[in-house]
Amino acid sequence: MELRPKVKKIALEMGAAYFGMADLELAKNGRTTPYEAKLISRYKTAISIGFPLLDDIVDAIKDTDDLFALSNYRYHVYEVVNPRINDITLSVAGAVIAAGYQALAVPASHTVDAPNLTGLFSHKMAANLAGLGWIGKSCLLITPDHGPRVRWGTILTDFVGQAGMPYTGKGCGGCNLCVSSCPAGAFTGRTFDQSEPREVRMDAHKCLQYIWQERKQKVGIEACGICVQICPFGHKSKAKK
Repeated sequence: MELRPKVKKIALEMGAAYFGMADLELAKNGRTTPYEAKLISRYKTAISIGFPLLDDIVDAIKDTDDLFALSNYRYHVYEVVNPRINDITLSVAGAVIAAGYQALAVPASHTVDAPNLTGLFSHKMAANLAGLGWIGKSCLLITPDHGPRVRWGTILTDFVGQAGMPYTGKGCGGCNLCVSSCPAGAFTGRTFDQSEPREVRMDAHKCLQYIWQERKQKVGIEACGICVQICPFGHKSKAKK
């Protein structure tokens, strides 16, 4: 079996619902961190996998006073889904390496630059370049069928396979629900432009400060998730079931 269908089969059988490959040459046209630029110079391809969150868990946090629901949401994301994603990306990376290529599994939701609140490599950028969705006004990766209710993992590799193209749909359009609903006031409402820094769309420090001061310190739960819950694309997917 050729490598691309082989690793896709591994990812899907382990529970991923999204699989795509991105040509990292396209990332050179966008805004990246210095370390992302270093990785892009080494690796040619990003393999992106997505694992959906459970709708009932996300929907429950609409009631921001329901601390049990908020605690369950945080546990689901960070203690259940993220480790599952890491298992998938490690298995895919192993198969790529066994085929004779280099591969680096990027950890899910792991901050490596605390002052700038950035990770090793942007999972959202990889998924966007692979054509799996667009980066919305919430700075989350929005899929047409699950909205932002998907967590992402990435494998960087020198293997070159059939890559997708960046998503070209209509995107968020005139919707600003995530902007107006954000309790931290972290979003500006500006549409994503890959040449611009994240700061023109989102103040990540405002988001973190709200989660730490208003949630962690006051109610004991380091989570919010309103921008995930409120997005209409997530609700549209449920309506089709």
